[in-house]
Parts: sequence; structure tokens; C-alpha cells
Amino acid sequence: MQFSLILLHLAGAVMLLLWAVRMVRTGVERACGRTLRYALRQARGARVRSAGIGTVLAVLLQSSTAVAMLAAGFAASGMVSVSAGLAILLGADLGSALVVQVLSFDLNWLVPALILVGGAMFLKFEARGIKQGGRILMGIAFVLLSLHMIGEATAPMRQSALLPVVISYLRADYFTAFVAAALFTWLIHSSVAAILLFVTLAAQGVLPVEVGLFFILGANCGGALIAVWLTRGDAVEARRVPLGNLIFRGAAALATLFVLQAVVFPAHLFGATEARQLVNLHLAFNLALVVCCLPSTGLMERLVSLLIADRPEAKAGEGADLMSRRVSALDRTVMRTPGLALASATRELLRMGEVVEVMLRPVMDFFDAGTNTQIRQAQKLDEEVNRAHTEIKLYIAEVNRGSMAAAEARRGIELTDFAINLERAGDIVAKNLLVLTQELRDKGLRFSSEGWSELSGLHDRVMANMQLALNVLVSSDLDSARQLIVEKEQMRKLERMSHDRHLKRLQSGLPQSIDTSDIHLEAVRALKEINSLMASVAYPLLTQSGDLLESRLARGGRAADETAGAVA
Repeated sequence: MQFSLILLHLAGAVMLLLWAVRMVRTGVERACGRTLRYALRQARGARVRSAGIGTVLAVLLQSSTAVAMLAAGFAASGMVSVSAGLAILLGADLGSALVVQVLSFDLNWLVPALILVGGAMFLKFEARGIKQGGRILMGIAFVLLSLHMIGEATAPMRQSALLPVVISYLRADYFTAFVAAALFTWLIHSSVAAILLFVTLAAQGVLPVEVGLFFILGANCGGALIAVWLTRGDAVEARRVPLGNLIFRGAAALATLFVLQAVVFPAHLFGATEARQLVNLHLAFNLALVVCCLPSTGLMERLVSLLIADRPEAKAGEGADLMSRRVSALDRTVMRTPGLALASATRELLRMGEVVEVMLRPVMDFFDAGTNTQIRQAQKLDEEVNRAHTEIKLYIAEVNRGSMAAAEARRGIELTDFAINLERAGDIVAKNLLVLTQELRDKGLRFSSEGWSELSGLHDRVMANMQLALNVLVSSDLDSARQLIVEKEQMRKLERMSHDRHLKRLQSGLPQSIDTSDIHLEAVRALKEINSLMASVAYPLLTQSGDLLESRLARGGRAADETAGAVA
């Protein structure tokens, strides 16, 4: 086979491997993302428990990088410390090594069954959990299939005259082999895929174990580099976690690399075949890292705090003040042209909605581990919401003083009404929800796991509906408007269900539910009210289209008959 065809087949197999790993990860995230985030929130105490949670998450997601991004995000919001985040990442890398262990076995006989069952689950069922379960099974099947394709693509390379020359060079220049593997792993953004590729090459006799070991060490370093690169523009706390992991992993990998030049490593003790030796060495390296580095996460936290210093206090509020420094979209030069003026008001109203969204989004994080500074910064945004509300009302009122068509006047009233509702939503967040987060923190209380799951589900739904409402504001799409009203009714049912379940927990005497009862119920009511305020943007559209009745009173009822009799 020509060398170009070998490379083409190998590139296609590697791409399938990358896509399959991503397919499994997205399936797990969609099926049980809320559960994963809740598990990660619990990683705030003992280092061993944090590492264990990281291991489990990496096995489920088949990606230590995905766990690293989650941990960095939680560190940025203050829900986990940098030290706990480092423990999570050490465990995640061990979990990633366990994934490689499982996938390195010959499981090709499972591929047809996984595709058949997974495809049926994904195509024939509508339930979200079953569909995503099917996605996971098919992703695992494609991982196994891609590894088989890699083996077939690289088989002819064993007869290549160039291969011995390249291997001989890499055997002598161990540092080049290390760096090349690290860069390759960073480039494809998957340490699992990179190591599986190296193991498959070793199984085909293409990669000798002594060079493969350099590749494995490089892949471990490159895998840690991925999260550092992806968080380079994030908050200070978010960047410290992957940087500490990179220092741990990079220092250990380089130290091992240099030790290998001084001693003869007994690779034969780690397995009968070269592929098995590389897999077991990879697992041993990550297990040793957990054992050796876990007690030092506190020291590493102090080191990375020196390397990435806190921002000056003068700049601490920049994120919260960013909205208030933006130039208003209300263009006073077009006020004599009502159509353009209303478009200008719509743009400013959209910005006002985005500020409310910024206030609401971190509420659940604040319930879990918000600081006074973070809560105050979020509350401060309500001033911008109030200012925008006043400016929009006055702007539209001034435009109404001119000559306007009936449709334009009606649109101006609709925009004013939604501005009032957004201002009310901002007040609920600032003066109710954020106050409740402060109360929960001051009293040292925590929701029960069931209560937390209910609140998280309601919060996620409100955030999604807020996005839908802002889209309706701009697009005037009837289908989206109808969906908003459906979501409002669904939210009402969920609020009622949450209320009933909470009362049952109180009856069972669950201490956490008793302690947080008032906060839980008020938070649920607040989320429902915010959702209703967002849905109000759909009413004018649906009224004009005839999809919304002017009254819920049934026609021809007893009250109507009595009224008719009185008139007669």
C-alpha cells in the first residue's frame, strides 16, 4: 500500500476515534449533566474524596479535560478551592487511565451489539435519558471500531524501510519524542485518544516499548496542557487549577524521563506484550501521581497563587460594572422616525434582559458557595437594570409624542410593558433570590439533595426560557412565542410538584428540608414569577395571531347566563 494511502486511512481512523470519544462525553453530559455537577459540588472536603469524585467523573465522561474544565469553572465561582480542584484533576487523570485500560482490551466482538442496541435506543425512543444512553453505546462502539481501523491502517508500516530509521532516531533523542507526543496530544485535545493510538501502534509492532514510554510521558504532559490552554482567558481561580495540575504532571513526567536515561526500566514486569506494558505503565504513572501529589495540593495552591496573582481591588468590580459602562442603544437622532426609534428601544431592551440574565445565572452557584463580594456585585447590576428601565420608558414616551401609526404605538406600549416586567424580574433576583443566598450562607445551611435537584432543574429551565423570551423579543417568531406559553404552564406544574414534594420531606422529618424550608419555597416562587414575567413578551404576538384568548372564562357558563338575565 502506498504511504499516502496509509496516512489517509490512519488520519480517518484517528478522526473517528476523536469523534467517538466526544460522542460518549456529550451523551453523558446530556443524560446526567446535573448529577455530575452536583457530584462535583461535593468535592470540597477531604482530598481523597475529591480525587475519587474526579476519577468517577473522568470514567463517565472519558475525558480528564472535561473534568478539568468543570473543576476550573467551579473554582472560579468559589464552590471548590484550588486545592480541592487539584485533587479532582489528579483523580480525573487516574480515571482517564482506567478508561484506556478498558478500551485497550480486544472488545471488537461487542461492536455490532453496541451499534444495534445503541442505534435502536437513539432512534426509536423519545425519552431523553434513553436517547442519550443510545448515544453513549454507539460512541463506545465507534471507539472500538476506530481502534481496529488504526490497527489495520498501521499494519503495512511494519514493512516500511523508513520506520526503523525514525524509531532509531527517537530512541536516541528521547526529549524530541517526549515533546512530539505532548504537542500531538495538545493538538488533538484528547489524551485518551492519543494514548490509545500509541498503544495500538505498539500492538502492531510499529512502536517499541522504550520509545512508546517516551510518548506516554509526553501525552500525560500534553493532556495537562490542554486545560491550561482552554482556560487562558478565564478568571484567576479558574486558571490556577489546570496550571497546578500541569506543574505536577509536567515535573513528574520530565523527572521520569530523565531517570529512564540513567537506569534500565524493567518494562517486562508490567505485561506480556508491549501494548499491555504501555497501558499498565500509563496507569502506574497516574496512580503514583495521586499518591505522591495529593498530600501536596495545599502547597501547590500557594505556588500557583504566586504565579497567577489576584487582580488589584480596583479592578475587582470590572466584570460587574462592564454593563454599566456600555453606551446606550437609545439613539436620540432617530426619534422623529418611529420605526427606527422602536428598533433602537428593542436593542436597549435586549441589553437590559441580558443584564438580568447575568444576575440570575450564578444564583445556584451562590446558594452553594457564594461570597459576599460576588453577591454584592450581582446585586449592583440591578442599578443598571433600573436605569435602563427608566430610560426606555422615557424614550418611548417621547417618541409617542410625535406622529405614529397605530401599529407603531401598539409596539411602543408592548416594549414599555416588557421593560417594566424585566425591571420587576431584576428586583426579584436582587432583593429576593440573592438575599436568600446570603441568608443560606450566613446560617451555614444546605439544601437536601432532592431539594437542590429540584431548584437546579427549575433554575435551568428559567434560564433557557429567558433566552427564548429574548429571542422572541427580537424575532417575533410565533412558534417560539407559543413555546414560551407552553413553558409557562409547565413551570407552573413543576412549581406545584416541587411544593408537594417539599411538604412530604417535611413530613418525613428530613433535617435539611426543615432548616431550609422557607428559603426553598421562596426561591421556587421567585423562579416561577421570573419565568412568568419573561413569558409576557409572547402575549402581544399570540393575541394578534388569535392564538391567545382575551379571557379564560368559559363562554356560556352560569355566570354568563346570570349576567345576560340581569341585562334583560
